[in-house]
Amino acid sequence: MPTPDPALQALIEADSKPVPISLSDDLHTARCREHRLEKCEPCDVDFVNLNRLSTILANNPNLLCPPPANVITQKLTQMVTATKDEGNSLFKSGLHTAAVNRYSGAANFATNRPPWENNQIMREELSTIISNRSAAFNEARDYISALADADAVIAIRRQWSKGHFRKAKALVGLHRFRDAAHALKLGLSYEPTNTELLAYLVDIEKLKKVAEQEAAAAKVEQ
Repeated sequence: MPTPDPALQALIEADSKPVPISLSDDLHTARCREHRLEKCEPCDVDFVNLNRLSTILANNPNLLCPPPANVITQKLTQMVTATKDEGNSLFKSGLHTAAVNRYSGAANFATNRPPWENNQIMREELSTIISNRSAAFNEARDYISALADADAVIAIRRQWSKGHFRKAKALVGLHRFRDAAHALKLGLSYEPTNTELLAYLVDIEKLKKVAEQEAAAAKVEQ
């Protein structure tokens, strides 16, 4: 085993602070001693990520530590893809609520990637899954959930056109045509020639005009 860098070791020891903990029976999970919690505000401790890493290493005894650069957990990738594809099949069959459940399962798998893996992999997987779930929510007429998912997609991959498209679709469902047009224009600021966004913006402008005409007619009748 290589000798640790003395300077680095000194910095670690200077910053270290003893914390009383309790361990699970299998010794894989740490908790605060007083409240037996993984994350405890009164004790000012958070062992969630440490316990996650501990479980991964315990379940993979042959895994090199630290793992090789650019390692990807192929089994997890297969689980994410398979569950997402199940959701896609259900969506195409018109079973939108069931599709939402499968997309949620795929999202849970995607967020469980080991901390040493390239974060970009998780971001791309998760944004695609949540985008699909937003579409399923939209078809199920749960526009609030569709909007929440679309906002999550944009937060993860702001420059990806699909998140802005999903947001516009949800806002149209809520009859917020002006906001929907704004969402598309924001997406077009990243992809000015995106045909999907451009075509839907034309449709929304027509819907907005019809809504304004109906509102004006209703005022006249009053």
